[in-house]
Amino acid sequence: MCHDRAVRELGRIRALAAELAAAATEDQLRSLKGRCDDPTLREWTYLPGDRPGLSFEHMTAEQRELAHELIAATHSEAGAELARGVIEVERMRRQLATGTQDVGPDKYWFRVYGDPAFDDPGGAAPWGWRVNGHHLAVHAIVVGDRLTVTPHFIGAEPAEVNGRRILGPDEDAARALLTALDEDQRRAAVFAAEPPDDILTRDDPAADPSVLPAGLRRTDMTAPQQEMLDALTRRYLDRAPKPYADAVWAELDRDLLRFAWAGGTERGDRHYYCVAGGDVLIEYDNQQDDGNHAHSVWRHLRDDWGGDLLRAHYAKGHNADTTA
Repeated sequence: MCHDRAVRELGRIRALAAELAAAATEDQLRSLKGRCDDPTLREWTYLPGDRPGLSFEHMTAEQRELAHELIAATHSEAGAELARGVIEVERMRRQLATGTQDVGPDKYWFRVYGDPAFDDPGGAAPWGWRVNGHHLAVHAIVVGDRLTVTPHFIGAEPAEVNGRRILGPDEDAARALLTALDEDQRRAAVFAAEPPDDILTRDDPAADPSVLPAGLRRTDMTAPQQEMLDALTRRYLDRAPKPYADAVWAELDRDLLRFAWAGGTERGDRHYYCVAGGDVLIEYDNQQDDGNHAHSVWRHLRDDWGGDLLRAHYAKGHNADTTA
């Protein structure tokens, strides 16, 4: 049943990406299309500024609708709500900064890698798509009936605006875990009184877990604390469609997980936390703007950029993507 669901969901993603490409003009295609072996796939940032790709600004209303549907289809319901929230909060930020409601099109850039419409008899020709812009970065790679979505970045500036906290539940779940620790456990988990100035892996193409603090091991937690750590970890995995989130969870040795915190412990304090172990690496930082500017990232050490999927594909003797 889970496999059938994955196939259905990937069919929907494939159809939307193909429709977006088919709706593009020749000029738009030059910005939109790329190859899976394009080195710019791994060049990403969550900071403001232009990106390679076709932006909302240069799309028709129909194309923008397709792009929004593609974002939603590549996420769970909760993940799609987060991605929409990033775009909406960024629009609010621009309105607050300019003092006007009319701030123009949202500034997010799309690329489609490979050819989602390519009729591959084996069903294994790799393809993917990504969206990048301020505080939103999603990188989807598909090979056959398997999907990856990392690096996956969600941010919010302001972190709280008009009572809305799109990353509030992720922050609150980590703070609740910290609060549940005893004194000795806190000494292991809290590595600094001041948080770092950003997530420690930044926008590096390859996430390096050695830059993270050691933190408190899951095996040194009580059963209720372990459940809290598991729930926090699943919050990030569950941004993805359920079949992929469940697959990552099933493959994860949870006893390898560690939790670390820096900064204040009250809501509104500047702070940072991370969860890492096995192939999963999660960071959350709310340090800038006096604790009102949040960054969160989920990296998968093997699956980022479709790593394992593409390696397995090429190991079977397939050439690099030629379907662009």
